[in-house]
Amino acid sequence: MALTEIPSQQPQGTVVVHEADTGRFFQHVRMGTHLAHADEPEDVGGHNRAPNPYDYLLAALGSCTSMTVRMYADLKKLPLTRVAVALKHRKVHAEDCQECEGKTGKLDQIERVITLEGDLTDEQRQKLLEIANKCPVHRTLTSEIHIVSTLAGT
Repeated sequence: MALTEIPSQQPQGTVVVHEADTGRFFQHVRMGTHLAHADEPEDVGGHNRAPNPYDYLLAALGSCTSMTVRMYADLKKLPLTRVAVALKHRKVHAEDCQECEGKTGKLDQIERVITLEGDLTDEQRQKLLEIANKCPVHRTLTSEIHIVSTLAGT
């Protein structure tokens, strides 16, 4: 299928990414009925006109974390008035990671700071942190991931 043949709407759960006509790294990202863009920062050859791929990864984890905490708090009728999640990705030397199994080379580390507002007890706050670690995207990122890549037919 040629890029010009990609329908403007994809089935739920399908994401299609293709190069834009302008910019070396600028990408169109079609997520079902939603359109977004991706780019790289200027220091690596992009034009910084859109979030980079790691920004989207962090956004997926942050939004899933917030939604999961909110769903649990609503279900349990906890006095959570607002949840916010700040995330940062970086490469660290494995020997600097206390929780990591492998101790050689570099690995990806995501720092996630969760802010919980509301008249919550310490016990409720700890339970919400535990629930945050069970969000589906967190589970995906911390599990073994198998990616199957094929070339489209000609």
